[in-house]
Amino acid sequence: MDLSLSHEPLTDLFSDPAPHAPSVDGQEFERSGFVIGVPILDENKVSLLRDALDGLVTNNAGDPLFYEYHSNESEDDGHRLLHALGAWRISPAFHDLIFYRPIIEIAEQLLGGAVRFWHDQVFVKPARDGAVVAWHQDYSYWTRTVPLAHLTCWIGLDDSDEENGCVQYVPGSHHWHLLPRGDLANDMTAVFEHLNAEQKDAFLPVPAVMQAGEASFHHPMAVHGSYENRSDRPRRGVVLNFMLDGVRSNTNEPLLDGIPVIPMGQKLEGQFFPLLSSGE
Repeated sequence: MDLSLSHEPLTDLFSDPAPHAPSVDGQEFERSGFVIGVPILDENKVSLLRDALDGLVTNNAGDPLFYEYHSNESEDDGHRLLHALGAWRISPAFHDLIFYRPIIEIAEQLLGGAVRFWHDQVFVKPARDGAVVAWHQDYSYWTRTVPLAHLTCWIGLDDSDEENGCVQYVPGSHHWHLLPRGDLANDMTAVFEHLNAEQKDAFLPVPAVMQAGEASFHHPMAVHGSYENRSDRPRRGVVLNFMLDGVRSNTNEPLLDGIPVIPMGQKLEGQFFPLLSSGE
């Protein structure tokens, strides 16, 4: 069953009396392009999502409901990076996560209005051989939608630090020009070919050291990436990408693999892009 047909929670995994969204520093987000260390999920929810992710990898690899499924996104045979889009269509746990009110409330705050779901991602960097995620801006992958009114929430399913390849952000880079899109899991130096001298001087990444269950939120133009996992611990994360209600298609090709075309100029809505704010 394609769980995207349901725009409400299917289980009680996230239906316990949820706390209000934790405080997020909107001024810091505007200044730096990101906020880190936001407590989102307790240990029980993290454990449920880890189990759900293990189930997806074991039982659903290559399921056609995934928009994309890469068992190894890296071109380096010595490193691995599992990367998939569309888990919410297959797993009840990942489906219900996108309707979790504390996350939605933060997205509404940072986007400044009603939000829709864009798409999800899962990343797995195995212990000792997890690959890099090259420096990039998310919107370089999303120019097929306009205007630029998106937000990413990265939630750790493991403690993450520099040793196991945590996400790192370049403060203020959300004010830079749109950089060319490169290979996601390969050359960490490629970005510097497209930076001017001032940007190179300002390229001072901040590691998003977080405990499992904590999240970072970042602007779609914020430059970010992550190095190899050299530790004996995995680094697993789930990513929820949001957009302001009213974002439109900028292409006459499918916005995500396997879904119907939304003609250029038309609003993203319907089965695959549920409105998460109240009102629909």
